Amino acid sequence: MTSNVIVVLVHGALTGASVWDGVSQKLQATGLNIIAPAMPLRSLQSDANYLAAFIKTLDGTVVIAGHSYAGSVMSHPAIASDKLKALVFVAGFALEAGESTGELNGRWPGSLLSETAVTIRPSPDGDELYLRPDRFQEVYANDLPQPTAALLAAAQRPITVSALGDAFRGRAAWHDIPSWTVLSTKDNSLPSEAQRFMAKRANSVVTEIAASHASPVSQPQAVADVIAEAVRQAST
Repeated sequence: MTSNVIVVLVHGALTGASVWDGVSQKLQATGLNIIAPAMPLRSLQSDANYLAAFIKTLDGTVVIAGHSYAGSVMSHPAIASDKLKALVFVAGFALEAGESTGELNGRWPGSLLSETAVTIRPSPDGDELYLRPDRFQEVYANDLPQPTAALLAAAQRPITVSALGDAFRGRAAWHDIPSWTVLSTKDNSLPSEAQRFMAKRANSVVTEIAASHASPVSQPQAVADVIAEAVRQAST
């Protein structure tokens, strides 16, 4: 499949752009143009501004796929653009105005992303959140082999604690942009019930897969297939 659509793969908290490597490989093999920026993860507003500015540098139609916290970023009104034709939430947060990532994550039972599972480290930009390496596989990547989970744990890209409490004002982008959701049914970080709630209110096309929160790594073909379908729809 070839297309003039640019697929922007946006990572969330605790992982970097490499979380998309398997998905990128699948999509590039079909001829799609892929780019996976490194996100600052400093605040919801600054992350949304960063992504919006990044999109402006791209020529052509854009489809964004966002994993985890990246869903919060691509829900932000700041990213809305005439060139943006589809949103793909991958075990992601589809925030509404006034909501925060942290509040939504804790609204339903089942998340193991608790105070006992994280480490907070001070930095010049504010306190940063990491998952404890000994809890990373259980919380984030329970369907990955331990060596793979350990590599992800060692290369974590932290998020400021305050960013998880940030909300936005205005109309969420998913109200006006068609969306797809890849829902992880074995997610120990973002409960699947929360994912279903957000997908339903966004009128998102839902694909459920038996995967952990690290679905781009553990199920790259399934994730790539949904993104490819969003691209096909955006190209018509």
